[in-house]
Amino acid sequence: MKATLLAHIPLEAFRVFDAACRHMNFSRAGRELNITQAAVSRRIKGLEDHLGAPLFTRRGKNLTLTPRGEKLFQRVRASLDYLEESLEPFRMGAGPSIALAASGSVSHLWLGKRLREFSRDNPDVAIRLTTSDSPADLASENNDLVILYAADDHPRWDLTLLVAEELAPVAAPGYIARKGLDATAVSLADLASLDLIDYERFNANWISFRPWLERVAPETFRRMPPPRPHLTFSTYALAIDAALSGDGVALGSLGLIAEQLDTGALVQLGRISLATGYGYHLGLPKFRTAPPAVLRLHEHLLCARMQPTIPDHQQQVCIGDAGK
Repeated sequence: MKATLLAHIPLEAFRVFDAACRHMNFSRAGRELNITQAAVSRRIKGLEDHLGAPLFTRRGKNLTLTPRGEKLFQRVRASLDYLEESLEPFRMGAGPSIALAASGSVSHLWLGKRLREFSRDNPDVAIRLTTSDSPADLASENNDLVILYAADDHPRWDLTLLVAEELAPVAAPGYIARKGLDATAVSLADLASLDLIDYERFNANWISFRPWLERVAPETFRRMPPPRPHLTFSTYALAIDAALSGDGVALGSLGLIAEQLDTGALVQLGRISLATGYGYHLGLPKFRTAPPAVLRLHEHLLCARMQPTIPDHQQQVCIGDAGK
């Protein structure tokens, strides 16, 4: 295998180069690193020889970076910052840390407020949140705690339901007023004439407007023209943000947007919702013992879970009943 350029350069040279760039003075860089000014100069000269390009312009005691030196400094500084951040959990005396993974919609619509509450009461605990819509990333065993979109059990995680998925059209009061609608009287056929806001289905089990309509009212769906979204976003959270801004009607996951419904920022349209049988589950690892801090966060999130309440006038359709 051909040796890389990096294999010939002592890694210490990059630390010396970084210090020299920050101080723009070899003597001060040497004092920071506990080496002499002459040693700094030798390291920089060796690095320039390896790279075949000058990194500093020297005018007496004044230093300036060359264009190549400036570009290298940006890369070296970013790499050292990344390494320092990665080593933080190993620092002696550092408090516990938790690796938590959740989808973008859960993180944006449900999880953020609850994590802030936990951090306020547990300032010693560091939380690293991975936000992804990839099932493999979410279920990775590198995580201490996960929130998974699932219907039942998982082979590697003990799941407890946080939010059952119940879907219904929602819109902002301003949009409803502009259209002259009675929110409770909006029919399924009316939806086709409204500004529908949809999202891309990254997961085959997610439900957008077309499959929702087909499942809640198959006969009506066959008679009406296929719904054509006015806006389609790459993520569900962006679709809900557009609905909050009054841009149209989104398919609301009622448990995730319970706060927006309670405050009136969003209003449900019509009388029908769909219980899909899926939901967002909080998962602890099955095959290793969770540390005390992870268990505290697990308990906090379970205590904070919210289930949507179904108004008296509303008709709920379960996925198994959709074709009946």
